[in-house]
Amino acid sequence: MTRVLTEDGEPIAQRGKRTVREALLYCLIEMIVSGAFAENSTLPNEAELTERFGVSRTSLREAMQYLSALGMVRSRTRAGTTILPKENWNYLDPIVLEVMLSVGADEAFYSSLIDARQLLEPAAAAQAAANANARQLYQISKAFEDMVEANSRDTEAWSRADLEFHTAIINASGNWVYRQFASAIQAALLASFRLTNRASQSHEQAISSHQVVLEAIRMRRPEAAHHAMAHLIGAARIEMTEALRQARVVFQPPKRERDTE
Repeated sequence: MTRVLTEDGEPIAQRGKRTVREALLYCLIEMIVSGAFAENSTLPNEAELTERFGVSRTSLREAMQYLSALGMVRSRTRAGTTILPKENWNYLDPIVLEVMLSVGADEAFYSSLIDARQLLEPAAAAQAAANANARQLYQISKAFEDMVEANSRDTEAWSRADLEFHTAIINASGNWVYRQFASAIQAALLASFRLTNRASQSHEQAISSHQVVLEAIRMRRPEAAHHAMAHLIGAARIEMTEALRQARVVFQPPKRERDTE
């Protein structure tokens, strides 16, 4: 029976409960994101890839069609299949996002996320102040209380409560586009909160900043809510920069050991 292999010689379909086709796609995306298949390079031909991974041509072609739809590769007759630059990739695809976070996203990834939040969340907070119903206000308040209860001693619980706080505000805005965006990047948001909360210089100051946002929404003050959220995201940007500097979370392609045959 043909085995489906990764670079490490292990069956890729055993990663979680993925099917062979899903595992092949995940493996290819992982190799592109990690730099094993570098940007602007040409992939091995179809015969080489099917032999390398032990899959059928049909499975490989379906995977390549998906990669093409993600903006990760371009196939041309005679020229072969080329890896496209990162700016073409669909980072909101669940598999791409999962791989980016698993291999260690670069500074540009988190910076772009903060830029998007800076545009979206102050407006969402203002709309929440104008539109939130009693149940939505309770959800925002509950998430804030969970942050306070978690304290800085439990960074993971604090980060998850932080995510719930921001998500509850976006949901309370009543804007379906904001909601869909937040849902699509939830994993990236949680990863960013983990980084910034670890780098936070003052738990009390962070709680105070979130409370200002909460009170502005409670008091039905859209402009104040917008300003408070903009200030909160601005502080997150500073903490993100410091966290990346401390942890050196600047993406590096993994070193590959030389074959010693």
